[in-house]
Amino acid sequence: MAEPNQREIILDILDEILEQGGYTHLVLSAALMKYQYLDKQQRAFITRVSEGTVERLIQLDYVIDSFVKKPKVRKMKPLIRTVLRFSTYQILYMDGVPDSAICNEAVKLVKKRGLGGLSGFVNGILRNISRSKKDISYEGLSVKYSMPQWIIDYWQEQFDGGTVEAVLEALLAEKKTCIRVNTDLITMEELKESLESQGIAVEPVEIVIDGQSQIMDRAYYISDYDYLMAIDEFADGKFYVQDVSSMMIGYISQVKPDSNVIDVCAAPGGKSLHVAELMSGTGHVQARDVSDYKVELMEENIAKSGLQNIDAIVWDGTVLDENAVETADLVICDAPCSGLGVIAGKPDIKYHMSMEQLRELSELQRQILYNASRYVKHGGRIIYSTCTIGRIENQENVKWFLKNNTDFKLISESQILPKKGEQDGFFFALMERA
Repeated sequence: MAEPNQREIILDILDEILEQGGYTHLVLSAALMKYQYLDKQQRAFITRVSEGTVERLIQLDYVIDSFVKKPKVRKMKPLIRTVLRFSTYQILYMDGVPDSAICNEAVKLVKKRGLGGLSGFVNGILRNISRSKKDISYEGLSVKYSMPQWIIDYWQEQFDGGTVEAVLEALLAEKKTCIRVNTDLITMEELKESLESQGIAVEPVEIVIDGQSQIMDRAYYISDYDYLMAIDEFADGKFYVQDVSSMMIGYISQVKPDSNVIDVCAAPGGKSLHVAELMSGTGHVQARDVSDYKVELMEENIAKSGLQNIDAIVWDGTVLDENAVETADLVICDAPCSGLGVIAGKPDIKYHMSMEQLRELSELQRQILYNASRYVKHGGRIIYSTCTIGRIENQENVKWFLKNNTDFKLISESQILPKKGEQDGFFFALMERA
């Protein structure tokens, strides 16, 4: 059997994501691993078209529906709508490929997959879109930014219109890869020199804290690489992929040497490892999560790090651990959330979440936060964080917690909005126990 071409691979990736409910980052990662023999340019094409189609799905369906009387996209055969979607994405957003070639490849693919009788239908739609693409206009923010209307409505209740549109723009922007350097295994300078010698672009990470701009310690942005597992330093644990927002939790916590730390929802372990590093080998971090799979993942990352002051155990955050009550100097509670702040990297999130699910998550977060707070020593601290945007999972949970736990006081709290191309949206609240 002949090896599949790039568009066949894209078709299979998108079928798994859009028709079977797979997660974009996991499905794409598995496909790139399977087809690692492809060259860098081919893999980049597969990545961009797959991610771009999921990111722009609402807009793509709007455009396609504008050029057909029936059936509308949602009523088409799954293979046909998938081919139309990723071909339309190429026509609208990829100038490097001639539109005629996009149309021809779509027809070939439909015929190859046994639906040749619909090849004329596909060809006609795509060629009409190509001829009229400069005249296409989008109605409303939902179509313009491919964001479900309920999410836009939710944000507009809390932020002004300009802020909401800036967030929508940021979530569609191409995002840099942020890494945290394991300085116990390699220096910042050594890693930079090695990566650049491999043709990988490396730049410092600049953040703003208390209105002051500064370079983030132990962090770089990298770009122009093929895929991470091909980089020896990544495979050897000399750096991890970790967003700026996630790294900031370690600094915000103000962890002190020799502290006893519990991270209650820790997988894949980035925050736990960072805190362990910040204590320079002293103290102890216990990274917890709900399943064997998640703990095994953390144990792999711990083993790569070489750190001795951290371990991982299976524990459900909704269940109180009586043996851990009032034992921790610092508790990290990065609760399961809607993920609306990380849509730039996980675009399918916006299609799977609903307001009802968001409210259910808020109840779960409160339960986990309450249990986590019981582990804090008197005089100790807890940091509650999420990777989402919106008061129901964030400020309202903190307000509820402080009202019902008067021995805690708020030290600092902030909702960080996504920054175009650079960081995810996240929230944190640092609280101290009397």
